[in-house]
Amino acid sequence: MSAILEPFKLEFMPLAASDAVVQVGHARFMVLTERLIRLEYHPQDCFEDRASQAFWYRHQPVPDFNVQLTENSLEIETAYLHLQYSGGDFSPENLSIRLKGSGTVWRPGDVDEQNLRGTTRTLDFVNGYTPLQPGLMSRAGWSVLDDSATLVFNAESWLEPREAGGIDWYFFGYGHDYKACLQDYCRVSGKIPMIPRWVLGNWWSRYWHYSQDDLKALLEDFESHQLPFSVCIVDMDWHITKTNNDSTGWTGYTWNRELFPDPEGLIEFVHQKNLRVSLNLHPAEGIHDHEEQYPEMAQRVGIDPKTRQPVLFDITNPVFAKAYFEVLHHPYEKMGVDFWWVDWQQGLKSRIPGLDPLWLINHLHFYDLGRDGVRRPFIFSRWGNEGHQRYPIGFSGDSYTTWDSLRFQSYMTATSTNIAYGWWSHDIGGHTSGMEDPELFTRWVQLGVFSPINRIHVTKGLFYDRRPWAFEDAEVLRVLREAMQLRHAFLPYLYTMAWRGHRDSLPLIEPMYYDYPEAEAAYNCPQQYLFGTELIAAPFVNPADPETGLSRQVVWLPKGDWYNFFTGEHFTGDCWHSVYGTLGDIPLFAKAGAIVPLAGQAERNGADNPDELNIHIFAGADGAFTLYEDDGETTAYLNRDSCETTFSQTWRENRLEFMIDAPKGYGAFIPQKRAFSLYIHGVRESAVVMAQVNGSKIAVTTHYDAPIETLHISGIQLDNRSSLVVSVQGENLLSRRDRKAETILRLLKFFKLHTGVRNRLAENLEAILTDPAKIAPYVIAMSEAQARALFEVLYEAGLHYVGDTHHPTLVVMWNNKADENITYRYGDAYLYFGSVQSANHTNGVVPRFTTFVPPVRNWSHGAEGEHVHRTQWYAQVDYHNLLTVIEQCREISP
Repeated sequence: MSAILEPFKLEFMPLAASDAVVQVGHARFMVLTERLIRLEYHPQDCFEDRASQAFWYRHQPVPDFNVQLTENSLEIETAYLHLQYSGGDFSPENLSIRLKGSGTVWRPGDVDEQNLRGTTRTLDFVNGYTPLQPGLMSRAGWSVLDDSATLVFNAESWLEPREAGGIDWYFFGYGHDYKACLQDYCRVSGKIPMIPRWVLGNWWSRYWHYSQDDLKALLEDFESHQLPFSVCIVDMDWHITKTNNDSTGWTGYTWNRELFPDPEGLIEFVHQKNLRVSLNLHPAEGIHDHEEQYPEMAQRVGIDPKTRQPVLFDITNPVFAKAYFEVLHHPYEKMGVDFWWVDWQQGLKSRIPGLDPLWLINHLHFYDLGRDGVRRPFIFSRWGNEGHQRYPIGFSGDSYTTWDSLRFQSYMTATSTNIAYGWWSHDIGGHTSGMEDPELFTRWVQLGVFSPINRIHVTKGLFYDRRPWAFEDAEVLRVLREAMQLRHAFLPYLYTMAWRGHRDSLPLIEPMYYDYPEAEAAYNCPQQYLFGTELIAAPFVNPADPETGLSRQVVWLPKGDWYNFFTGEHFTGDCWHSVYGTLGDIPLFAKAGAIVPLAGQAERNGADNPDELNIHIFAGADGAFTLYEDDGETTAYLNRDSCETTFSQTWRENRLEFMIDAPKGYGAFIPQKRAFSLYIHGVRESAVVMAQVNGSKIAVTTHYDAPIETLHISGIQLDNRSSLVVSVQGENLLSRRDRKAETILRLLKFFKLHTGVRNRLAENLEAILTDPAKIAPYVIAMSEAQARALFEVLYEAGLHYVGDTHHPTLVVMWNNKADENITYRYGDAYLYFGSVQSANHTNGVVPRFTTFVPPVRNWSHGAEGEHVHRTQWYAQVDYHNLLTVIEQCREISP
């Protein structure tokens, strides 16, 4: 009888259709799609037809392609690619693939210098930037995934080494069609699973020796402060950590009854609060004799319990793996534990040569949790390499509590999509080191709100405390409460994007170049990203300037009309914008035509389908959004037990028509009656509103919020068989108030600047807006940061340095109005035997948009071997000779 559990016996489809396979000599080629070709070479023709760790589904519909084959040469031509091969071990001389769209030719050995990067295993011991592994996306238009050394699944679905000595490459030639590349990768590798709805709410986690009463009191405190959560993690102190054997206490499976005298009662209490429970695991040390489960575990693996010999952790042994789940985990899941946090940090080697144990741990935990076929499985563990889009959710490791780490996470989360890994969970607030800073924590939580998972966490220590009220600052508590309630309000939108990720293999967060691949600016704004189909998020990731009192972010908005989601301010697209904000502000933008459904009553725990929906509608273009709902936790959706409700708006001059279609599908998951409130952004107060349900006119209540130019329509109740049509019309219906004066006055409000100067500026603001040069007399009283903020608003031009990316010396310059009086200079300076030298510089009128990326250099020696120290690249912008702003660029090591 096999020791391998049934849930681990999987049905792969690794054999490609015979019509898609061409062999010549010792080489074999599989045309998996018109733009994805598998390239194999083995001197003994030992080609691999089993599923590998990364690729499970090579059996795909055969694309159209032509073959010209001779005894020793081959040409394959699809609609997009032209492959030529002349025999022998793959080399630049005998193998090439040309991308028809661009003419780019790839040959073995080519270095992909334009790769847009992917992700990394962990951020442990990382402060800020760390190199990311290559992704599938490249501006070169091609990428190659080397599968030659991965393991393969045998007939029992267990991993083993493949026949050595061969080449197994996957060539992706998608040009800049990044979404198609990702989708085809997931077709061949495996889909992104549908996660439970409740993982999208706020998570609480703290490495702390809570007692049972402490934890219950904490959850009551959260509730009293109206701080909603959906997940409660109990870190490693849930189990015994002090032992009388060789165990360090990090690994454990026995409840610490001194802290938790009634584990079943605790779990029941947490569930009654509408939260899910997870326990932390560090499984590397195996099972020692102090564990309650030791006797059975020892017997299961053939050890006499009387010897007290530890049961070594060996996830590669099917006998151990079977006992590991059945003895150590299943009883606790029966008790009510909803999922496990697998905190594996113990190395890359196992007893199977070439196998990183983390990969198999994640694989087995995922399928074990879904063993009943009803529960939706997922894991919570570090990334284990290609193919791990099949195993959400990722734990990014013990991050440092620094602004550098915050900045990097906003970039890394988006680039991870380039390897289809869309469900990262970061330590929101940072895990260790740094200083407890309420501003940093608040900004991190705001990033978490617009991240895949929002899990607050911190390490053990008296002064590591992330309870929102612990900062003893009412404003911080208010802002954090708003942010956490906002996350729960976004659950309908987030869950619909989770469904899209599963259905279409397009994660929640995507880099800007996914929608705008031919826009140069899209590659130069790493601190912003597409947040689902409707929004662009660019959270503040730098501290407020002490002189302005405000945080700064520079945002590129693509062509079209855009709105600040919260203030309703209109922004012109195909432009860069400097955005300044207080602690409570989050830069979030919706394009005209966007429709975003939010839940009401967001102060509640849990993630149930809401009784109330607030629909945000952004006027000025057509748009549609289909809300997806199901039971939120089982696999019934596979049988189409789900419900979809389509919202749409059509825009004609001076008329907007908004429609809610009757829900389609299985409606048992949604309320029989649901309240709707509509928030129409960007229309005038004079608009006339008419509403109909199922063709009959109904009365509604309207309220106009003038500061944010938003019309609020309430009093709408719909059952799950009804449809709604609302028309809004009026002369000059669009409202796009010029807010430049308001913006400047708001900046001045927070400046640490002499009050008399601020008053005089306010008094002369109209004249300054007409002729910005009239601000000159006031500049002398300002700090550079204050003057810069005003000039960026007045002149719509500026300079921005972005670090913590794969190209960390990026300087962005823009001049939205192409003012010839705004000039720049760009160059370098370095010390040469103690003397300041400058080797390169350019200057001129600041263009519409440009970037400068300093080259990588060897800082120890110049080209001629001369001694060079600390080369410093810089860029500067001069505003009408009134202000010069300089950005210095960080050095790059080779």
